[in-house]
Amino acid sequence: MRVEAFIPARYGSTRLEGKPLADIAGKPMIQRVYERAKEARLVDSVTVATDDERIADAVASFGGRVVMTSASHRSGTDRIAEAAGRSEASIIVNVQGDEPLIDPGLIDAAVQPMLDDPAIDLCTLKTRITDVEEFLNPNAVKVVTDKDGFALYFSRSPVPFSKLPFEERAPAYKHIGLYVYRKDFLFEFSRMKPTPLEESESLEQLRALENGRRIKVIEVYYNPVSVDTAEDLEKVKEIFRSR
Repeated sequence: MRVEAFIPARYGSTRLEGKPLADIAGKPMIQRVYERAKEARLVDSVTVATDDERIADAVASFGGRVVMTSASHRSGTDRIAEAAGRSEASIIVNVQGDEPLIDPGLIDAAVQPMLDDPAIDLCTLKTRITDVEEFLNPNAVKVVTDKDGFALYFSRSPVPFSKLPFEERAPAYKHIGLYVYRKDFLFEFSRMKPTPLEESESLEQLRALENGRRIKVIEVYYNPVSVDTAEDLEKVKEIFRSR
């Protein structure tokens, strides 16, 4: 069963223009992400999906695979759905292009359930929240799951609610935005219209839940460092310098 990871990348960003090409210890960020994804044991190939020639040229310069996609896509998921139409893989991984420190083991952790259980169409990750500030931060998306590890809800609000002190309440989990799709479901998902909860929370994955589809969520013990702002970029650069 062939697995292909796609990294959606666009040049424009409201908070950090040209983010995929930002230099991190001598390499553009898109190369850092690409190289980490290539280290995943369960991934057969990695491809960058972009609509920008500058990004495509950068990927080609380090020998990476790249496909050009439409500039009209609303989301990275729509972009990889187009790119996956040219892929022979039956399992598609959406690797966020702003995580140059991503652990390849996280990719494998999300792919493995798809190989083990053909009934799972979509898998993602969560990690336990241990800091109350992160729990209250709307930029840290929370996920609540059932006893079998399937998502009940995703929210920017601090869920689950409790009157108990943070340390005594039921565990809270942060969603890690790495997704693994069966290709047929990815195409189906990209054709679904945006849903009310999705638009209210600004969380695309709620579209699947609102359409009655299940999302498997695997717990991992890793808290990724994403690059959303110039401050985040400096933090990541410092991590690379310290290595």
